[in-house]
Amino acid sequence: MALYRKRPVEIEAVQWRQNGDHPDDGPADREGSTVRYFRRPEPEYSGQLTHELCGRIWHDHGWIDTLEGGHTVCPGDWIITGVQGEHYPCKPDIFAATYEAVTG
Repeated sequence: MALYRKRPVEIEAVQWRQNGDHPDDGPADREGSTVRYFRRPEPEYSGQLTHELCGRIWHDHGWIDTLEGGHTVCPGDWIITGVQGEHYPCKPDIFAATYEAVTG
């Protein structure tokens, strides 16, 4: 098996904690265009029930459309702008292991 290294590419990213955190989304009292409100009709996603992965209630979550389909955004996830202008979420531990701040 061959080994590969990820090319050094600078990306834009913002840590999302609540509606309105992404700079393209506008005020927190309106639904964003990048990270939208989390909505699912099934009872297990009721606003006050807890998401087992992060321990927060579903009402605190967002939803983002990616090139691969829709994804849940947990508070604390990073929203990355990809090389083609697309957006996708990244868990904080993966972000910390993969990216470092660009200085200068």
